Amino acid sequence: MGEMVTFAANGGTASGYLAKPASGSGKGVVVIQEWWGLNANIKGIADRFAAEGFVALAPDMYHGTVTAEPDEAGKLLMALNIPRAETDLKGAVAYLKGQTGGPVGTVGFCMGGALSLFAACNSNGDVGACVDFYGGHPAVKYNWDGLTAPVLGLWAEHDDFVNPNIPTFEAEMTKRNINHEFHTYPGTQHAFFNDEHPEPQYNPAAAKDAWEKTLAFYRKHL
Repeated sequence: MGEMVTFAANGGTASGYLAKPASGSGKGVVVIQEWWGLNANIKGIADRFAAEGFVALAPDMYHGTVTAEPDEAGKLLMALNIPRAETDLKGAVAYLKGQTGGPVGTVGFCMGGALSLFAACNSNGDVGACVDFYGGHPAVKYNWDGLTAPVLGLWAEHDDFVNPNIPTFEAEMTKRNINHEFHTYPGTQHAFFNDEHPEPQYNPAAAKDAWEKTLAFYRKHL
């Protein structure tokens, strides 16, 4: 359904997978990868958004590298250049805003969830709604004072990597009167949305509900 495109990013270029609905137009959503890279799963999620009427762009945060090995994925996550990631995300948001004419949504999974919130905190109002699926990255620092978009946080009950951060997220957003909705799915583990992972990680019921909540959130706020 989609195609690879390039876009401007801080004087250079970056690339991503762009999927459009049959109508050719719609609200924009930036879809941000897990630690595996811009793989078929993430492209498929962009396609799913396009099928629901959104214009979806999945930026390639690893610039061509994809892995299916957890050890390598962990190394790639830790090696992510955060300042470059920030410029890539700003470029993706600006490109998609230019395509759609309005504020865009961000959504990400695992590492991408952290980057979704990171992008919303650094968007100067260009992000109109942020969705964070169990996002975490130890090197990402959030500019809470720059956050204006409403946030939907979707968490797993059993997730020692991410869950210690949730009280801080809640406190910082509450302090600034940021509209936020947090949902924790009982009995689930990290990456419950990724249907390429066998159970117990992938949880079909939680994934279905989280998808429906995400679509409703964007349709309300974008």
